[in-house]
Amino acid sequence: MSRLALSIILSLLFSSMILTLGFTETVKGESNSSVTNVSKLGSIAAADDSIKLQNKTVEYYQDSQGYLVYPLSTNGTLSNKLPAVIMVHEWWGLNENIKNMANILARQGFVVLAADLYKGEVANTPQRAAELVQSVRNNQNISIANLQSAVKYLGSLPNVDGSKIVSMGWCFGGGQSLQLALNSQEHPLAATVIYYGTPLVTNESSLSEIKWPVLGIFGDKDQAISLEQINLFRKSLDQNGITNEIHIYKGVGHAFANPSGDNYAPKETQDAWQKTLSFLKKYVEVT
Repeated sequence: MSRLALSIILSLLFSSMILTLGFTETVKGESNSSVTNVSKLGSIAAADDSIKLQNKTVEYYQDSQGYLVYPLSTNGTLSNKLPAVIMVHEWWGLNENIKNMANILARQGFVVLAADLYKGEVANTPQRAAELVQSVRNNQNISIANLQSAVKYLGSLPNVDGSKIVSMGWCFGGGQSLQLALNSQEHPLAATVIYYGTPLVTNESSLSEIKWPVLGIFGDKDQAISLEQINLFRKSLDQNGITNEIHIYKGVGHAFANPSGDNYAPKETQDAWQKTLSFLKKYVEVT
């Protein structure tokens, strides 16, 4: 092997290592303890615990089983047609904490399908989580097909209003929520919610595919998403005439809505959650 070829290979390997380490560092706020993400929002959301829920595991896409949960009426039967949410997990995968979050949102009057982009695997280490994230991004077309199938599945349910389906996610899941929004021409969404989603698409032409309201939640100390990117994201949405609400919380970093992480900010998390519910009520007409 020539000295030049060896130099190129070593350079590529080194660059790959830097990217992986950098990604792991930016999401260090995401712990994999028993309260990952927003499972503590049960008290914040002030949802009615008396509301009965029906939940089950469903296969909505090949080799992908999601967690479906929805409220029942007072007599234990299906409610009338409800708005629905495709919820996308963080980089750990579809764990119990994401299912808890789905339960919380279901009590607000939604049918929720927590999708699975890892084919059943849940990461136990940051290294494995980073590998799974990279696998999804290297095969983004498959992940988009997965989430599009989730939309179709929800739209087929008798208790779902197919014109009121929302995409929602945090961090990695927020990025995937945005990817679904950019690829939903066949089955348009009603709204998209992004909590510090990575990577954040800011290209005006790409974002023009979105024809519905967007809610973006960010922190101004996020090392994964700069203020410049956030402001460009908002500007591109505005230039396309896309209704949007972009909230940037001062003094908080990436994954600030994660109660188990180093960056958890309870006050900002509570405010962001109330803004999320208000946004959904306003644009998806939750009754």
